[in-house]
Formats: sequence, C-alpha cells, structure tokens
Amino acid sequence: MKILVADKIADEGLQILKDGGNFEVVYKPEITPDEMAGIIPEFDALVVRSRAKVPASVLEKAKNLKVVGRAGVGVDNVDVPAATRRGIIVMNTPDGNTISAAEHTMSMLMDLSRNIARADKTMKEGKWEKKALTGVELYGKTLGVIGLGRIGKAVARRALAFDMRVICFDPGVSPEEIQKLGMVNATLEEIIKESDFITIHTPLTEKTKGIIGEEQFKYMKKNCRIINCARGGIIDEHALLKAINEGRIAGAALDVFSAEPLPEDSPLRKCDKILLTPHLGAATVEAQEKVALQVAVQIVTYLKGGEVINAVNAPSIDPELLRAMRPYLDLAERLGKFASSYADSRVSKINCWYSGGILDYPLAPLTTAVVKGFLEPVTDLSVNYINAMNLAKERGIELIESKSTSSHQYANLISVETEMENGERHKVSGTLYTKDMPRIVILNDRHFNAFPEGNMLVIKNKDVPGIIGAVATILGNHAVNIAHMTWGRSKPLGDAMTIINTDQEITSDIIREIGKLKDVLSVKFFKV
Repeated sequence: MKILVADKIADEGLQILKDGGNFEVVYKPEITPDEMAGIIPEFDALVVRSRAKVPASVLEKAKNLKVVGRAGVGVDNVDVPAATRRGIIVMNTPDGNTISAAEHTMSMLMDLSRNIARADKTMKEGKWEKKALTGVELYGKTLGVIGLGRIGKAVARRALAFDMRVICFDPGVSPEEIQKLGMVNATLEEIIKESDFITIHTPLTEKTKGIIGEEQFKYMKKNCRIINCARGGIIDEHALLKAINEGRIAGAALDVFSAEPLPEDSPLRKCDKILLTPHLGAATVEAQEKVALQVAVQIVTYLKGGEVINAVNAPSIDPELLRAMRPYLDLAERLGKFASSYADSRVSKINCWYSGGILDYPLAPLTTAVVKGFLEPVTDLSVNYINAMNLAKERGIELIESKSTSSHQYANLISVETEMENGERHKVSGTLYTKDMPRIVILNDRHFNAFPEGNMLVIKNKDVPGIIGAVATILGNHAVNIAHMTWGRSKPLGDAMTIINTDQEITSDIIREIGKLKDVLSVKFFKV
C-alpha cells in the first residue's frame, strides 16, 4: 500500500508510517491540489495538516484511496461530504492541541491583566511607563467561560488554580457536571454582567456567530476584558473595537479572526488595548508532535486491521455493511442536527425510534449518528462516531433506543424525540424516499415533505390566508431565493408550520421582520 504525506509532519510520525507494515511512504510537503490530483489514484492513504487542500476534484480521482488522516482537529481543508460519498474514511486527531490551546488562552489572560506585551513594546522604545501600565490581579476575579468542551475545561481548571471564581455557560453540559468541576453554572446574561474576564471556547455555528456583539458589550463591566482563542466571528469585531474605544470595556485578546490572515489595514491592529496573535493556539512543538504521532498510528491501525479511530464521517462497522447503511446514517445525522437546532433550551433526553425495513440493520450506529448530528451544533469538540455517545453522557443527556413494528405509510422511519429540562418535547421524523432522497415527514403532529439540508427556515403561524405569501414577499425583498417550501397543520384554522429551504442565509433582520407579521407565532433559522 502507498501513503502520501502532503504536509510537513514531525519525523516521529513519518517513522511510524514507514515502520507500520508493508507501506511505501511518499513525502511531498509542498504539493499543490493540481499536483495531488495527478498522482492520487495510486495511493491508499493520505496524510495532511492544515496547508494541503483536499477538494472534491482530488477525491474524485482517488480510485484507491481508503482513508484521509488530518494531523489536527479541523477538517475544513478536506471535502468531507465528497470523501463520504466515495466511501473514504476521514480521521482527525481531536485531543492533540488541548493543552496548547488552553495554555495560550492563559497566556492571553495573564498578559491582559499585567500589560506585558505593551510594557515590552514601550521599553524597547526607550520609555519607562510604569504608572500607565499598572495591571490588575487575577486573584479573586470572576472568569466567565463560554463553552465547556475539552479546551474550556482545561482553561477553567487552570483559572481555579489562580484562585479565580469561574462561572460557566454551556447549554450542552449539565449543571451537576459543572458543579463537580468546582465551577458555577451560569446563563450567558450572568456571564456578560458579572465577569471581570470572559473567555470563549465554542465552535462557530449559526447559534454562536456574533454571540458577543454590541448589545452584550452594553452590560459588561467597564473593567471587563475578553479573550477569543476559539473561532473568528463569535465576537463581533466591529462592536468590540467600538466598545473598547468608547471605554465600555477595558481590553481584549484575539488569536482568531473573521478573516485570516488578518488584513494589514485592519483597525484591530491599531488599538493598543487589543492583544493580537496570529492563530497560535495549537502552534507548539509538543502539539505538532502529538498530532503527527496520533495520525500516523491511526492510519497504520486502519490499513493493517480495518479499525477506525477518530473518524469524522464513519462508525466502526464492517465496510460492506457501512456502504449499505450509509443513506440511513446520513438521514439519522441530519435529524439529530435538526432536533438540536430546533430545541429552545437544554435537552435532557433523546429518544430514537426506528420502524420498517431499517430494523434489518444494527441500530447502535444509527443512534450514534443521531447523537453525532445533535452534538455538532452545540460543542467545540470534533464529534465523531467514536466519541459521540460518551460526550452525550458527559452532558447528562439520557439516551433511549426504541423499535416499533406497527404499520404506517412509510417503508422506513427514524424519529428523534427530544425532551427539555422544562418538560417541553419535540419530535422530528424522517424517511428515505429513494436511496439518496432523505426527507423530514413529521414535525411534532404535523406532516411535511421537507428537505433536511442547507439553510432551513421554520415558521409556526396561525392557519389563516396570506401568511405564505407575506413570508415569500419578505424573502424576495431581501433577495433570498426559496429552494424548497412545504407546510403542514394539525387541523384546519389551528396552528400551522412552514418549512422553507433557501439558497442564501437568513439574517437576524429578516427573522425579526417575519416575526412581526400579525399571525406568525415563532421563527427559527438554522443549517442542517
């Protein structure tokens, strides 16, 4: 078998690949996508970091490729859907950079409190600005942690060692789990109002994009300082700069940005009260060595024995069975993602119901697919078929798997019922019309024929004439094209629901405009 290493990785990782078996290892750390497309047909495995791009145009020619290994967490440089369609396993190394990212966050925290970078700059300019650079202690201060995944937990533990009061917001983690870690469970509003320092460790999703914006800065303490070593776009950079320049908060530290590399003319570069680093969260010798070793071991293990470790697009089941189940797994994952995005508060229980021909397959991978889809919008972790169930358990989510042999109009049906802490329940059901046509057919007590993909607008309204036309007019006025539309109701003149797929994203302004329509009861927008 042949392994192509398309990025620079630590020598230790290369050696593991060479010693792993009867493998020919080809090292091309500067290869371009076009060059890769020309030679990829002869390779069984591909190893990349963040530089090399693996687009669909490469994967389409990879007739022998079995696995892509990403030495790192993010797989943005790999077209995972294209790999999935071709039955190519995509693996990553989700744990390799935890310590590095947490330590970088703590470095930013300490610099913000003591003005270390600014002090160094002025000293080298021949100045002695001792009074102007007076700092603050971390001792006794309140640190607000938004997102309590592996990196958020690592930061929180280190902050506790500094005798800080740590308050945490993560709807996916149970209050009991937070309390066990020695921290205080809080709402986002409480973190905004009470924190002396705020650090963010969430993924960038529709729910977290711009979660810290102009409205939030209004309620922060004037001595508050905010840190983002997670993803650019979670903080509204324009609103942040405005808040600092107007003296509403004391400072910020950013390692990630909406546009990377940060443009040379970015106004962020000119603000002395904002500490900037060029996405260094995982940039340590140790982290790079760890991810190289991990990806090499995973590739060798898979090629020698077929064992899948840290796959982002496949469960650990027989390859032949996997190919047959793939459409159902995709449907289950989409239903889980829809259920997660539709929920208004923390989900404490998920019940997965199966009926029809799908009962001929093992259900455990399908339930795992539901949970994987459910967790992806609400965690900063790289969720896969290996860790999804454990992550759900950590978050205090009860999982129930049920079979139904009763007859109904669908040849196969997957239903995902979620129960919130407040007792509210939602149930979404989907089926396959053909092998590659997943559909949402039931949402609560209403029947649909909805496409569970892309941009989804879900509107609950009174069943009166004119609603659909009014919504369509608003979308048209904002140059939003409708791709698909379906609607359902429980009874005439009761409440109805409309599900719309759009080619463009729906902004908060459009949501507010639709929400102001007389007979609209609720509006939700998310991506599946």
